[in-house]
Amino acid sequence: MTATGTPAATMDTTKPSAARMYDYYLGGTHNFPADRELAEQVIASLPDTPRIMRENRAFLQAAVAHCARAGIRQFIDLGAGIPTQGPVHETARAIAPDCRVVYCDIEETAVTYGRRILADDDACGFVHADLRDREGVLAHPETARLIDFDRPVALLMLSVLQFLPDRDDPAGTVAAYRDRLAPGSMIALSHATDEAFRDRSDGITSVYRRSSTPISYRSREEIADLFTGLELVPPGVVPVPVWGAGPAPAAREANGFCGVGVKKP
Repeated sequence: MTATGTPAATMDTTKPSAARMYDYYLGGTHNFPADRELAEQVIASLPDTPRIMRENRAFLQAAVAHCARAGIRQFIDLGAGIPTQGPVHETARAIAPDCRVVYCDIEETAVTYGRRILADDDACGFVHADLRDREGVLAHPETARLIDFDRPVALLMLSVLQFLPDRDDPAGTVAAYRDRLAPGSMIALSHATDEAFRDRSDGITSVYRRSSTPISYRSREEIADLFTGLELVPPGVVPVPVWGAGPAPAAREANGFCGVGVKKP
């Protein structure tokens, strides 16, 4: 598979990108040889990686559908990657066609391709910003054009906080966004854990250190702490494939935990 279209002149396609690696795991075409080479090294250490990524995308779709059915019509997807393979706007609009979406990513690859994909969609925008720069995200002209912060917003942080080291205070980052949202807003997030493969996690983290975004695995307790100040939607903080699986989901090995929380008045 090869990347679709011509990369921007400033895009470094020789350095692996987590966004393009994710696209490769999902079977997309917006990736380059350097991305595929590093992704295959991760797969060599953890052969289930493509399945894990598909399960994460399935959680995104289930969480977005839940938010839309709850009446939310505006979405912000932080660390969105490239909006292909069942993205937020397609999933939300299958339930409510008037949904508006702001995608945000720090990686130029995701922004370049995302803006091309969404060029004819006035109800979507793509912000090039670091999620740690909250004002840069929330006060961006595209965000201001599409999002009314006096009304509930669904904020998505899927498989992105694992790329923030402890020094960047992931829990504080989530809390700062939470505090800017109106009551009734929801935050959906997923985060990788190494609880099922600690014997191999050092090898995987060393591979990701060669990309533009090193990875930090965290425990279930640390991931649950990210929902402080929110009321969890059942079934709470659970392994990624369990969320949305029904009232009595089967136990699954945890490669990541996820949940959806509601901001109460």
